[in-house]
Amino acid sequence: MKALLLIDIQNGFCPGGNLPVAEGDQVVPVANSLIDSGRYDLIVASQDWHPAGHGSFASAHPGKAPFDMGELSGKPQMMWPDHCVQGSSDAEFHPDLKTSAIDHVQQKGQNPAVDSYSAFRDNDQAALTGLADYLRQKGVTELDIGGLATDYCVKFSALDAVEMLPGVKVRFIADASRGITAEGVADAIADMRSSGVEITDSKAVLAG
Repeated sequence: MKALLLIDIQNGFCPGGNLPVAEGDQVVPVANSLIDSGRYDLIVASQDWHPAGHGSFASAHPGKAPFDMGELSGKPQMMWPDHCVQGSSDAEFHPDLKTSAIDHVQQKGQNPAVDSYSAFRDNDQAALTGLADYLRQKGVTELDIGGLATDYCVKFSALDAVEMLPGVKVRFIADASRGITAEGVADAIADMRSSGVEITDSKAVLAG
């Protein structure tokens, strides 16, 4: 059972969004080609889905600016611009993404007191989203991951997939992803590789 997990391919993380990743929209045609390939039994997408005033927003902390380091629930927290607020156009999937093919949408980041990079659980690892159970119930044996952003939500989702889905082959599709900084992407790839995630690209996937 082969599954494709698309991480946060939303307007907010694409050019013109509230927290844009450079070239973020360029992952869309790659994701669509993977969707259209027919090689996946299951297509899953995660969706950042923050309530207004989420604690990770700089606007919720007087004196803080976006990309400052701050604190949330007693732990260090990057302060982000307001983004992907529930029900806003910023939170919608990119309009060119073939959402009709998505079998399951996993929303995340709904607790205002904790951020949630991973599609599998909150950053404090106390609350699960239910995605791991869903994939286990479907009998997934191979999981390919791509999306936005490599150095945050994609990386933490891949690392959690390895930890929470023992026995499942996890691959990171590099060209189906974009990151916030080059250094962050390099570090993320190193972290994923050392944790057992296979690093590949869509050409190799489609050829296989």
